[in-house]
Amino acid sequence: MSGDIGDASAHITMKLLKITTAYPKYLKRFYDRRPLLASRPFAEQKTALDHDAFGWGDFWSHAMGPLGYEVLELTINAEPQQRAWAEENGLSGGVVADLKQIAVEQVRQFRPEILWYDDTDVELLRRIRSSVPSIRLVLGWVGSAIPSTDVWGHMDLVLSCAPESVTAMEEAGYPAAHLHHGFDPRINARLADGSKRIDCSFIGQLVRTGQVHRQREQFIEMIAGQTGIEIFSPSAAFSWQDDVKAVLKAGVYRSAHALKAAGLPTPVIKALPLLGAAVQWPAEPVRPVNRRLRRFLRPAVFGLEMFQVLRDSKITLNIHADSSPRFASNMRLFETTGVGTCLITDWKENLHELFVPDKEVVTYRNAQECVEKVQWLLDHPREREEIAAAGMARTLREHTFAHRAVELDRIIRTALAKGRGRSVIPCAD
Repeated sequence: MSGDIGDASAHITMKLLKITTAYPKYLKRFYDRRPLLASRPFAEQKTALDHDAFGWGDFWSHAMGPLGYEVLELTINAEPQQRAWAEENGLSGGVVADLKQIAVEQVRQFRPEILWYDDTDVELLRRIRSSVPSIRLVLGWVGSAIPSTDVWGHMDLVLSCAPESVTAMEEAGYPAAHLHHGFDPRINARLADGSKRIDCSFIGQLVRTGQVHRQREQFIEMIAGQTGIEIFSPSAAFSWQDDVKAVLKAGVYRSAHALKAAGLPTPVIKALPLLGAAVQWPAEPVRPVNRRLRRFLRPAVFGLEMFQVLRDSKITLNIHADSSPRFASNMRLFETTGVGTCLITDWKENLHELFVPDKEVVTYRNAQECVEKVQWLLDHPREREEIAAAGMARTLREHTFAHRAVELDRIIRTALAKGRGRSVIPCAD
C-alpha cells in the first residue's frame, strides 16, 4: 500500500461504533493505579483509558476520522466508565442497570450505520441489532484462534488479521475479509527515552491448555537458557499453589479414566463425588506454568507499560500462535518495529510482503538459528540498531492505522455495495 492516504477524505460521513472488552486483570490494575478515576465523568475516564493504549485504544477513531467517519469505541466491561455514562444519561433511574443494557443504550443513542462487534456475546449482539435500526452492517473480528461460538452467524462480515482464519471462516460459510494489524505513531510520544536495559524480551501468553501455544512454549523452552530471554506474561502470576491444584486435579482425572478403562459405566462414574466431573473434562489438567521457564518469567505488561518494555528492549522475540502456521499476522510485528526496536520473528511465507527479511526485521526458521541470530545481534549493536531503524521506517511508512483505515473503508464500502448488510431504517429523533 502506498503512503498516500489523503484522497479518501472527501467520503461522505458514516457513523461507526466499535464494541470491545479488555482483560479484567488489566482493567483492575488500570483503576487500582488511578484510585480517583472511577468517580470521574465518563469522558474523562474514557480519555484516560484510550491514552493508555490497551488493545486498539482509540486508534480507529483517530485513523478513520480523516476519511469522513464519526467513530465511537467502547470498552463495555470497563465498569466504572460505563456506569458513569449510565448515570450521566439518566439510565439508572434508581435501578442499577446491567452492563449489557448500558451498551445497548449507548449504541441506540449513537445510531451508527456500522457496528464493529469485537466480542462473542451472542445475546448482546441480538439485543443491539433488534434495538438499533440504523445499523446497516455488522462487522466481527477474530484472530488466528477462532472461538467456538455461533456469534459469527449474526454478523455480516468477519474481519481477521490471519489469512488462515479468513479461509476457515469462508469454508464454514461466513463472509470474511483480511485486515492487517497496524501501529499508531502517537504511542511514541507517550514513551520515556532511555537506554535499552533488556537484552531480549518476549511479551505474550503461554497458555498450556488447548492447542494454541504448545509449539510456542516448546520453542521458548529450547532457547531460553541460551538467550536469557525475559518473558513478560500473565503466566508469571501463577504460584506454587496453582501447581499443587493442577497436580491434584490431574490425579482425579486419571482415577476417573482408570475406572472407565476398567469397564465401570460412565453414568456410574458421573454419580461419584469429584470423579463424576473429572470424567467429563476434555483433557488432563496440566501445571499452569512450565517449571523450566519460571525463572525467565516477569509480570505481565499491558498498554503503555507494554510499549515501554518493547521500547526498552534491544531485541524483541515474536512467535506466532500455533494457529498461524503459514502467515505473519500478529500485532507484535508492528508494535515492536513501530517503537524502534529490533524484531526477531518466525519466518512466514508472506513476511516479505510486510518487511524485508534480515534488513527491516530478523527472521529465524528454527530454535538454533534463533539463538545464533539473537547472540549475533547482541554482539553487533550498530547493525542491530540499523535493522531496528529500517523496520521502524517501514512501519511508519506503510503499516500505521491510517493506512489500515483506508483498507477498512474499502472493505466497508464494498460490503455495503454488495448488499451484505441490511437497508437503512431511519431512527426517530
